[in-house]
Amino acid sequence: MFPNISNQKLNSYLKEIADLCKIKKNLTFHIARHTFATTITLSNGVPIETVSKLLGHSKIATTQIYAKVIERKVSDDMEILKRKMAIINNCKQKA
Repeated sequence: MFPNISNQKLNSYLKEIADLCKIKKNLTFHIARHTFATTITLSNGVPIETVSKLLGHSKIATTQIYAKVIERKVSDDMEILKRKMAIINNCKQKA
């Protein structure tokens, strides 16, 4: 589907993009994969099993190391759980 390009060429393209966007950080393919895994997928509710497949990992443990769950995601998940528990408790009290 996509052309097969080398890691070196991809890093070169990322450097061009960084220059155009005035990004000071040295962008690399590794950083792009990490950003995709954490900021784009996990932070937006994509299950880690799906992220693992998207990254081509055969074991979820690899993804767990590679794509650390960010603090905001944990906080958001706990807030959702808190709301669900409140609904359950309200239903029990009415019963």
